[in-house]
Amino acid sequence: QVQLVESGGGLVQPGGSLRLSCAASGTIGKIYAMGWYRQAPGKQRELVAGISSGGTTNYADSAKGRFTISRDNAKNTVYLQMNSLKPEDTAVYYCNAVIWTTGRGDYWGQGTQVTVSS
Repeated sequence: QVQLVESGGGLVQPGGSLRLSCAASGTIGKIYAMGWYRQAPGKQRELVAGISSGGTTNYADSAKGRFTISRDNAKNTVYLQMNSLKPEDTAVYYCNAVIWTTGRGDYWGQGTQVTVSS
């Protein structure tokens, strides 16, 4: 059984910063790509940033220059550093990982709320 547990969300003022973390645990053979998605009320879930097992990153246009994704393979953890936050960044942020256990599977965290408001 694999679990992804997120932390680091909260309320922050516009222009502020937050760092999200997501740790994978359980019977893990290998973690391939990891990423962060978000879903705002009334909108579809969208990719914010992704990172391959080798460290190659990709970002949504809205995140470029403000957010940084990184991972610690020894800790099975992915991070999202979010700077210069805007009210439109308000959403539930979900961690995603492609993990080999007894087979290759796509796993999601429970989500963490990020609210940007003055």
